[in-house]
Amino acid sequence: MSRVGKMPVALPKGAEATISAAQITVKGPLGSLTQPLNGLVKVENNDGTLKFEAANDSREANAMSGTLRALVNNMVDGVTKGFEKKLNLVGVGYKAQAQGDKLNLSLGFSHPVVHQMPQGVTCTTPTATEILIKGIDRQQVGQVAAEVRAYRSPEPYKGKGVRYSDEVVVIKETKKK
Repeated sequence: MSRVGKMPVALPKGAEATISAAQITVKGPLGSLTQPLNGLVKVENNDGTLKFEAANDSREANAMSGTLRALVNNMVDGVTKGFEKKLNLVGVGYKAQAQGDKLNLSLGFSHPVVHQMPQGVTCTTPTATEILIKGIDRQQVGQVAAEVRAYRSPEPYKGKGVRYSDEVVVIKETKKK
């Protein structure tokens, strides 16, 4: 069986899981998330711990048990603690400003870039060159961060662009005559 799928998911205080035939719903202090269930995985709730088990001995069921366990664990973490991604702007004149559910970016183009935040994701700018993206859905937070980074990804010669706070950009040496 999958190593990840064998580990149970503990529900912390304030979080509760509801398992129906088609989906699992996790509710917590920050909100609620749902995930459709797969027929290849059996899910049990035993007094605050969720156990995942492959329904048969196929490779697909084994793989799906680990995948579903990881997704549900991320849901539990999201509704209790939440997820955040931090982006930094590197470059002269590059700045960001959060206005409600929109993020205004000045990235050296002839026009400002406005990114609309989806439902459930919030954005703040502690400084003009820092962007903090928060939400309860890990996939959605990562997708929004990737979309914002894609407007001007870091270039390899000066390192200018939008980068993750923990990202290391390897600077290339310029061509010599």
